[in-house]
Amino acid sequence: MALAFDEYGRPFIILREQDQKTRLRGLDAQKANIAAGKAVARILRTSLGPKGMDKMLQSPDGEVTITNDGATILEQMDVDNQIGKLMVELSRSQDYEIGDGTTGVVVMAGSLLEQAEKLLERGIHPIRIAEGYEVASRIAFEHLEHIANKFEFSAANVEPLIQTCMTTLSSKIVNRCKRSLAEIAVKAVLAVADLERRDVNLDLIKVEGKVGGKLEDTELIYGIIVDKDMSHPQMPKQIADANIAILTCPFEPPKPKTKHKVDIDTVEKFQTLRQQEQKYFDDMVQKCKDVGATLVICQWGFDDEANHLLMNRDLPAIRWVGGVELELIAIATGGRIVPRFQELTTEKLGKAGLVREKAFGTTKDRMIYIEHCANSRAVTIFIRGGNKMMIEETKRSIHDALCVARNLIRNKSIVYGGGSAEISCSIAVEAAADKYPGVEQYAIRAFADALDAIPMALAENSGLQPIETLSAVKSQQIKENNSYCGIDCNDVGTNDMREQNVFETLIGKQQQILLATQVVKMILKIDDVISPSDY
Repeated sequence: MALAFDEYGRPFIILREQDQKTRLRGLDAQKANIAAGKAVARILRTSLGPKGMDKMLQSPDGEVTITNDGATILEQMDVDNQIGKLMVELSRSQDYEIGDGTTGVVVMAGSLLEQAEKLLERGIHPIRIAEGYEVASRIAFEHLEHIANKFEFSAANVEPLIQTCMTTLSSKIVNRCKRSLAEIAVKAVLAVADLERRDVNLDLIKVEGKVGGKLEDTELIYGIIVDKDMSHPQMPKQIADANIAILTCPFEPPKPKTKHKVDIDTVEKFQTLRQQEQKYFDDMVQKCKDVGATLVICQWGFDDEANHLLMNRDLPAIRWVGGVELELIAIATGGRIVPRFQELTTEKLGKAGLVREKAFGTTKDRMIYIEHCANSRAVTIFIRGGNKMMIEETKRSIHDALCVARNLIRNKSIVYGGGSAEISCSIAVEAAADKYPGVEQYAIRAFADALDAIPMALAENSGLQPIETLSAVKSQQIKENNSYCGIDCNDVGTNDMREQNVFETLIGKQQQILLATQVVKMILKIDDVISPSDY
């Protein structure tokens, strides 16, 4: 060990272990990085498309997740390699921005890396490959806009939206009732959408799940569901035209902030204290009655005495409701959240057409439904299913469908799915490569080959002959000069994706190509990897 001093005279130690760090340089580093990226992409490749396989992931505490959502698989996988982590982030950013296409984007990046490896072996400089990829991604981006179709939908005609959501759900475990789930997702998005501003706030859509029942029992509620029951079993289970007081103050006597001690030495003093407490409760309940509330929703608990009083005074109440739920109830019913009893007024009450308590099956599980609200801009999708894993996976699938519907409201353009858009882009990029005289044209051609990976994976996962199917579809597209021939994954008997109603959002596809290209460029530019020694 050597001792050195910094400019302020403070000693610090230089370790001799520096030489124990592992270091990869030049082509070795690039190949190692490409291998790591390809390994992650290979895992996801089998779960692409309607016939894609699911992955089962077990967390360290024994919780099991079954999913084929790319972002979820990569989130749950414990990836150590830095390049592997880049792929995880790539999938996550696609999930945050678009919500769908998280598997495709990783498969695309893996395929671009695979093509880059071949070019590196031929001695082409990584920067030239990256530049070629950039040019090619721009060509593909513009070509997508060129082949995109705009479709018009209105609140009356939502069929195009439902068809696109069904395409998203067809690759999930819930594809047997994709029609009903797609309808639920579209109705939910349209209920909270601001069609003038073309904006959708997905926070207003609450997705709740409860084990039991079957997937077909999933329903859309124009209101809020709270996983609580009435605070007293004898309170009424159904309230029509409810005026709801939403409180964040507890139903109990106020406690002084400072340390205090009450000395009680006679029975009279105890009686006085008890009466005083009772008066507090009386005033609180009376206050709620005076403003005209017919239901109290409280964030905190009640004293038993308060509960008994509420019951006697015919004022149903729900306690221990979470903060997020309170906010949603306030938005839906048009009420205000009241922090003190003194501030409770009639104007601050929320209005709901019907509040009911519903029991499920033979269990003692109950939930409160708050429906027909004054402002129906907050809705709930209530999912039922045979087990917890199924419900979690359905939640993820519904999230994807909601995101797709939102993207279509923002931008009405669609491209056809089934790999048709990728094949069409591949043909366009291949044709454009001839215009570039330099080394870049090799990279542009490689990009065109990489685009074929998605239709190839679709064919492979559907049990078709991958190369044969792809070349047949490609030649058909070139011959007929159309961009909607894709892989017939479901064995319908036609390659025309318009007939099969397989749509994807334009912005989702464009984002996939841009994100995959960015990540691959970043990986190609790394030529030195220094990692700490393994102890």
